[in-house]
Amino acid sequence: MARRKLKIIYVSTFIPQKCGIATFTKDVTSAINLLNPHAPAEIMAVFKDHENLDFPWEVKYKIFQNDLDTYQTAANYINHSSADAVLIEHEFGIFGGNHGDYLVTLLKNIHRPRILTCHTIVKDLSNPWGKSFKKLLPHVDAFTVMSHNSAQQLHSLYHIPLSKITVIPHGTPDIPFAPTDTAKKSKNLSGRLILGNINLLSENKGLVYNLQAVAQIAKKYPQVLYLIIGQTHPNILEKDGEKYRDSLKQTIKNLGIQKNVRFINRYISLKELVDWLKVIDFYVTPYLDPQQSSSGALAYAIGAGKICISTPYLYAQELLSHNRGVIIPFHDSQAIANTVIKLWENPKLMTKIQNKAYKFGRFMTWSSVARQHLDLFDDTVKKYASTSNQSSNRLSAQSHRPSRSHRT
Repeated sequence: MARRKLKIIYVSTFIPQKCGIATFTKDVTSAINLLNPHAPAEIMAVFKDHENLDFPWEVKYKIFQNDLDTYQTAANYINHSSADAVLIEHEFGIFGGNHGDYLVTLLKNIHRPRILTCHTIVKDLSNPWGKSFKKLLPHVDAFTVMSHNSAQQLHSLYHIPLSKITVIPHGTPDIPFAPTDTAKKSKNLSGRLILGNINLLSENKGLVYNLQAVAQIAKKYPQVLYLIIGQTHPNILEKDGEKYRDSLKQTIKNLGIQKNVRFINRYISLKELVDWLKVIDFYVTPYLDPQQSSSGALAYAIGAGKICISTPYLYAQELLSHNRGVIIPFHDSQAIANTVIKLWENPKLMTKIQNKAYKFGRFMTWSSVARQHLDLFDDTVKKYASTSNQSSNRLSAQSHRPSRSHRT
C-alpha cells in the first residue's frame, strides 16, 4: 500500500556545520525524502550567532542558539505550518539557555506531535544536563533511540513508558562488501596492515591507546599503519586549538612510530569516508565514556563489514554483540594489540566476523532507517490525533454537564 504523505519539520544542526548531528540529519532526511517525495523535509537549523553559514535549500528557518525569542518564533512558525509532526535531534550542547533549557520553551509551545531523537542519555539525573533533560520529557510525545540499552535507560532512569520509545538504528550507506586489496592499491597502501578510525577528534576518543597498541603491533608487523581521519572537533578547536592533536603527535614521536601513523586532518565528505573505510582492516574505537549511546562512525564501520574493536561503551556493547566485533577493556592498549595480531594471523576467523558484521549492517542502511522513521511518524501522528479527540470530547462533555444547582 502507498504511504500517505507526511510533512515533518526537523529541528537540528545541519550541513555545512561540521557536526556529527548535522551530517546525520542530512543523511536521514535525504533518505526519508526518497520514500516520502511529495512532502520534502523542512529543517530548522540551530546555529551560533558567529557562524556565517550558507545553508542548503532544506533549511526554512534558523534558530540562533542563544536567542530565546527565535525559539518562540520557531514554535509559532510550526503551529501555522502544514507540518504533521516535529522531530528534534537532541544532543547536549546544541541548544541554548541553562544547559540547553531553551528547548523546553520551544517544545512547550508547539501544538503538533513532538518526537525527540536522543543521541545521548545522561545517567546521572543530579547532573545539570540530566536535570535539564528531565524538564523536556513532559513535552514530548514520542522518543527514538539507537539501541535497546538506551531505551532501557530512558525507561528505568526517566520513567518514560516503553510504549513511547522506538529503537531505530543509526543509518549507514549501503557499501558493497569487498576485500581491502583493491582499495589499498588505489591509495598506494598495498601490503599494509591498516587500523583506522574516522572522527572529529576530541580527548574522549581515547586515541592514545590506539597509538600505544600500534607500537606493540609494529614489533611483529612493521607494515602496520594507523589512519587517524578527521579534523579536530570545532568546539575543541575554538577552545583549545590543536592542543589534543599536538599531544598525539608527541606520543607518536615518543613511541617511535612516525612511519606507522598518518593523519588525514580535514573534514571529509561521505564519498571520501566510504573510500577510506574500504581500506581499513581493523576499525578501532577505544572511547572513554561508558555511557556513550551512539556512534555514527562505528555504525558505518559495521555497515562496511569491518573488523571492529571497541571499548564497552553502551552502543558498542550492543552493536558488536553476537561476535559481530570484539570488545576490549577500557584503557587497555595491550588488548587492542593482542586482538589485532590474533585476528591477522587467523584469516578464517576474520572473515567470519566480517560476514556477521556486514549481514547485520543490512538492517542499518539509510533506506531501512528511513522506513522505520516513517512508520514512527505515522504511528505518532495517529496517537496524537486520537488523544486530542479524546480531550476534546471530555471538554465538550464537561461544558454540557448541568451545574450543581440545577441537579439539586
